Amino acid sequence: MFKHISIIGCGLIGSSILRSIIRKKISDNVVVFDKSKEVLSFLKKENITNDTSSNIQEAVHNADLIIIAAPLSSYKEIILSIKDNLKKNCILTDTGSAKKEVNKIIQNLNLKNISWIASHPIAGTEDSGPKAGFAELFDNRWCILSPSENSKKEDVNKLQNFWESIGSKVKIMSFEEHDHILSLTS
Repeated sequence: MFKHISIIGCGLIGSSILRSIIRKKISDNVVVFDKSKEVLSFLKKENITNDTSSNIQEAVHNADLIIIAAPLSSYKEIILSIKDNLKKNCILTDTGSAKKEVNKIIQNLNLKNISWIASHPIAGTEDSGPKAGFAELFDNRWCILSPSENSKKEDVNKLQNFWESIGSKVKIMSFEEHDHILSLTS
């Protein structure tokens, strides 16, 4: 499916994605970036992964799939930091709960040869941080995909297969539809 995956941010959602990828052997290589040295140390100490990076550019280098699992407020900084290191034709996705504004950031940066497909796994617990993560978090939970106008159908299918392989049921919606429905349910 994806030979090289990069996860940016490894709290509850990011560490659960990581655990699921490892448990289900979905990728040959998963690199994790987190700003927190404590998070990276925890992942190594608990033998969850040794493939971590404190350099965001190195973490995304050569990745086929990049998953931003960080707070929405940090997206612009993250995307600006990685945009020159993205592999041609990689898929860039996220795990955030709002899509319209994030899509504006992506459009304004005019990323070339990148497939931006927003994801929103509807999963979580009252706990946070990498200690709270677990591989089964996404089992039978919905994940909403919101492809951009430029997303290739084959890339949408690949990302859908990824989410399904970690246990999610997938629904595809526009950015506007996603934000409208989520605003009604929040």
